[in-house]
Amino acid sequence: MKKIIILSTMLASLSAFAGGGFTWLSGISHSLHLPEHTVTLLVMCVLFLVMGLVYKAKTSNIDAAVIPDKGISFRNIYEFFGEFIYNLGKSTMGEKEGREYFGFFMLYFLLIFMCNLIGLIPGFLPPTENFNTGFGFGILVFIYYNYHGIRVQGFKGHMQHLMGPILFMAPLIFVLEVISHAMRPITLGLRIRGNMMGDHTVLAIFSELVPYIVPIPFYVLGLFVCFMQAFVFTILSMIYLGMAVETHDHGDHAH
Repeated sequence: MKKIIILSTMLASLSAFAGGGFTWLSGISHSLHLPEHTVTLLVMCVLFLVMGLVYKAKTSNIDAAVIPDKGISFRNIYEFFGEFIYNLGKSTMGEKEGREYFGFFMLYFLLIFMCNLIGLIPGFLPPTENFNTGFGFGILVFIYYNYHGIRVQGFKGHMQHLMGPILFMAPLIFVLEVISHAMRPITLGLRIRGNMMGDHTVLAIFSELVPYIVPIPFYVLGLFVCFMQAFVFTILSMIYLGMAVETHDHGDHAH
């Protein structure tokens, strides 16, 4: 409890600087003539790369890779999320697809989660609070699942997949499916933007009104929101990919 109070005090003191609109990366953003959410995203990408290199170094030999660390450590947390995403992929897409696409979704989830988490530190704005970031992630998964859908089923099979099983309804179904798929990056971006902006606003208001102790539950709630938004974003992307690579008979539509 003592550590929690100390941490709350530190965050509250930082909030005093952030309360007036100060952000740590604003100077870099202005000097590079880039939006601040873009600069923050780049910083998180670099941090993610460093984390990957640290994990690789910790598991560089057989003994280190097999024997787990004791207690709560960077490696154990990293592997916990890895196991979580791996099991989520298997339950959502099937064992074969969950294993095949694990690397992409591990990167996808952790990067989004980290971009959300940075907003809990006063003086930093989460990149996912900006629609363009969420839309960019949505475009990435849109390209990814369509590419693998065409790779697995072929272009013809992928197109037939969008037409439904009834021949005379195929043109209408195809148009509706194309519109639905085109809207997916937009809805993903809007969903994460709205939730992260709301969470960041509530946390900022209570940190300014009552800077000590009271904001702690909101930091815990914020941590939960950060996780859930990354989780929802990832599981929806898994569903989209699972549907795109699903193999079934595209024979005659006359049935």
